Amino acid sequence: MGLKKHIPNTITCCNLISGCFSILFTFSGMPVAAAVMIFAAGLFDFFDGFAARLLDAHSPIGGDLDSLSDVVSFGVAPGFIMYHLMSEGMLEPIWPVGKVSLFACFAFLLPVFSAVRLAKFNVDTRQTTSFIGLPTPPMAIFMASLPLAFWQLGLLGQPVLNPYLGLGIVILFSVMMVCNLPFFSFKMKSIAWKGNEVRWIFLIIAIAGFAIFRFVALPFILLVYILMSVLFYR
Repeated sequence: MGLKKHIPNTITCCNLISGCFSILFTFSGMPVAAAVMIFAAGLFDFFDGFAARLLDAHSPIGGDLDSLSDVVSFGVAPGFIMYHLMSEGMLEPIWPVGKVSLFACFAFLLPVFSAVRLAKFNVDTRQTTSFIGLPTPPMAIFMASLPLAFWQLGLLGQPVLNPYLGLGIVILFSVMMVCNLPFFSFKMKSIAWKGNEVRWIFLIIAIAGFAIFRFVALPFILLVYILMSVLFYR
C-alpha cells in the first residue's frame, strides 16, 4: 500500500492536534479560538474517513487512533470550554479551591461520557448507517458554538451562562451520548429525497438558520438535529 496508507492517519493526527490547540486556547483565555479549533477537528475527522475510503486504506490502528483523537477533540476540549463558561458565569466561585471552582469541574463529565460513548461505538455492530446515542462531534460542536454565539452578541467575558444551567447542559448531553435513542448520520446511499427526507430537511434548516443568524444559530441547529432524530428518525 506504501505511503498512501499513512494519509488517513496523518489527517487523524491533525484532528488530535486541533483538539490540543483548543485546550491550549481555553487555558489562555481565548474561548473563540478554542471553539474554532473544535470545528477544525471536525473537518479533519470527516476527511480522515473520506480519505480512508477513497484510498482503501482502512486499518485497525487507524480506527483506534481515530477514537483516541476524538476523545481529546470532542471530549476533553469541549469539557474545558464548558468549564471556562461555567466559571465565568459565577459571580463568586462555587466550591473554590484556590482559583479552581470544583463546581465547574462537573464539566469534565463530558470527556468521561465521550470516552464511554466512543468505546461503545467501537464494539457496537449496529451503528453502521445511523447512531445509537448522540455522537461526540455534535456534542462538541454544541459546546463550541456557545462562545461563538456569545462573541457575536458581545457577551463573551461576562457572566452570561448560569453555572447551574451549564450543569444541566452537561448532564443532558452526557446522558444523550450513552442512551439508546437513534440519531441519524449523513451517510447517504444516494442524494435522492426519498429515504433521506430527515437529512435534507435538517440541512435546509441548518443552512437557512446559519445564513440568517450566523453563529447565534449554531446551538439551535444542534438542538434541531437532536429533536429531529428523536421525533422522526427510526
